[in-house]
Amino acid sequence: MPSHDLSRARFRLSDEHVFVLVQVAAGEPVPGEFLGAREELRACGLIGENGLLAHVLIPLLDTLMTPTVVISLESVGRQGRLNHGLLIGEDHVIAHQAWPGASESEYSSVEPKTLVWALANMVNLRQSGPGGGAGPAAYPAAAIETRLGTLDAGLAALAGLSGAEAPGSERAYIRKALAQDGTLGEAQAGLLADLLAELRSSWRMTAAWRGREEGRDGVAGRGFAIWDCGPLGYWHRELPEEPVAAEAVRPDNTVRLVRVGAKRVWDLIADLLPEEGELRRA
Repeated sequence: MPSHDLSRARFRLSDEHVFVLVQVAAGEPVPGEFLGAREELRACGLIGENGLLAHVLIPLLDTLMTPTVVISLESVGRQGRLNHGLLIGEDHVIAHQAWPGASESEYSSVEPKTLVWALANMVNLRQSGPGGGAGPAAYPAAAIETRLGTLDAGLAALAGLSGAEAPGSERAYIRKALAQDGTLGEAQAGLLADLLAELRSSWRMTAAWRGREEGRDGVAGRGFAIWDCGPLGYWHRELPEEPVAAEAVRPDNTVRLVRVGAKRVWDLIADLLPEEGELRRA
């Protein structure tokens, strides 16, 4: 069920609820399969008995309907796939964050000066403690290069673990899957097995905006991907380079992971945002 918090202008909405709100705001009819979602919005007071939208929705809908920059965060972990993001409009910034097992996401306003903080919080970026405490010096020139097919074999082995394995057996099970490829050396296979065993989440963050691509008006953007390996820190997936199209991904693609500190992840987030000169106004 949708809900809202008037004191902080927060909303819990599913994709169906968002679609209905945008249709109503645009003066378009709501398709029959979405009438249940419209009734839920009416029941919680976001759509009035007269069919008008609640005034508190104005910043949210203005930004949803005419964003200047769209930032998407796709995160995959042991609880499944989650989609978060941030929409930058002319007057407002709206963040949306999903919750494992829930159909609704939380939508909330963000102070524009805190954009990077908001995005860093979405990925639980930490400068100290597990995942952020060990600087790059702890892994001199640490990098792993392999094929996507090899990595997929390790991820499949990780997904097949039941959680009841004896301590230390997880890594052996993953290493066995990695060894089937035969291209990884002993040290690299061991390190990759360690990273997979400690993997909290892999996520990619992309930004898109109206700009110029190859001298013509179009959609411009950039992105990057990170592995959060808990006590083994953050690893930047340099290859395949983001943004990467799904149809371009093949088992023989090279995957390159490089150990980075939390400061570098922060800089990558900040560099994702376009400069004013990169934007093409409507």
